[in-house]
Amino acid sequence: MSAVPLPNKTEARNSVNVRPASSDDVSDIFRVRTSVRENHLSEEELSDLGITRDSVSGLLRSGEAGAWCAEVDGAIVGFSMARQPERDIFALFVLPQFEGRGIGSSLLDAAAAWLHATGPKPIRLNTERTSRAFRFYTNRGWRETGFFEDGDPILELSD
Repeated sequence: MSAVPLPNKTEARNSVNVRPASSDDVSDIFRVRTSVRENHLSEEELSDLGITRDSVSGLLRSGEAGAWCAEVDGAIVGFSMARQPERDIFALFVLPQFEGRGIGSSLLDAAAAWLHATGPKPIRLNTERTSRAFRFYTNRGWRETGFFEDGDPILELSD
């Protein structure tokens, strides 16, 4: 897939389109994921965690995960991904130059709605307590309910 020029910030305020992602979007998903400031990981670091272009494509094709892309003028500027078996939000990232425009909230809403439609259990996610993401989630009703093995808080959102 060829790179689409990124729109400017003013255009982003008025023309965000959130749509389901497919395996065709994986290159752009990785471009966004490796461009963030907070929780930055290189493609090599992601691979060390078992997150590769092939594994993400396979997850999307399996139907066990849902993913959404936020586009501005045809360019992917953010994405979210949820896993049904784990009932979690696995990823939510927005390019730094498009933060603060409601794109993350729209992507979170899409992923949470998909998970809630698959069952009534709470949904979870993992983020560091000191991150901006932690405040983003708790400001949207997510509550801390415990800790993962790595010490990060478990955040849950009930139906």
